Amino acid sequence: MSRSDNDGATRRYGVGMLVLCWGLILAMLVWWFQGQLEERKHPNAALAGQSLSAQQPLTLTRNRAGHFVAPGEINGEAVTFLLDTGATYVSVSDALAKRLHLTRGREARFTTANGVSHGALTMLEEVSLSGLTKREVRGAIVPGMHDEVVLLGMSFLRCFDITMRGQQMQLTLPLR
Repeated sequence: MSRSDNDGATRRYGVGMLVLCWGLILAMLVWWFQGQLEERKHPNAALAGQSLSAQQPLTLTRNRAGHFVAPGEINGEAVTFLLDTGATYVSVSDALAKRLHLTRGREARFTTANGVSHGALTMLEEVSLSGLTKREVRGAIVPGMHDEVVLLGMSFLRCFDITMRGQQMQLTLPLR
C-alpha cells in the first residue's frame, strides 16, 4: 500500500469519526431538550407514586400552558388530574367511567368552558392526589371529555386550604 493510499484511508477514518462524534452530540442534545420540554409540560410528574403525610403541604407547579396538572388515582386507577377550582365536581369521561365501573346517578346539565353539556352524577369511592385522599367524593360523568385528563373540581378540593402564589399552588389540610 502506498503512502497516499494510507493517507486517504486515514482521512476517511477521521472524517467518519468526526461525523459519528457530531451525531452523538446532536442525539444527546435532542434527548436533553426532550426532557426539558417534558418537564415543562408535566412539572408535577414526579409526584406519581409519592405519598405525602397528611401534615405536609402538597405544592404543585403550573405547566407551560398555565395549568396545574398532576398524577393521581380514582378508585385505585392512575389518572392525570387537571386541577380546576371553577369545576363543581371531579369530572370524568364516559370511557373512564366505564373502566372504573361507575354507577350513573341522576342526569345533570353542566356548563363548561366549551358550552352546555349533559351527563350524569356519580359517587367516586376514593380520590387521591399524592397522599391527599378523600373517600365518597361526588363526581360527574361528562360525555365528550378527553379520556386522558380528569377535572379535579371543588367536590375534592374544598376539603383543603388552597394557596396560590405565582406559578405554584399549595394544598394543605385545614387546621381544626
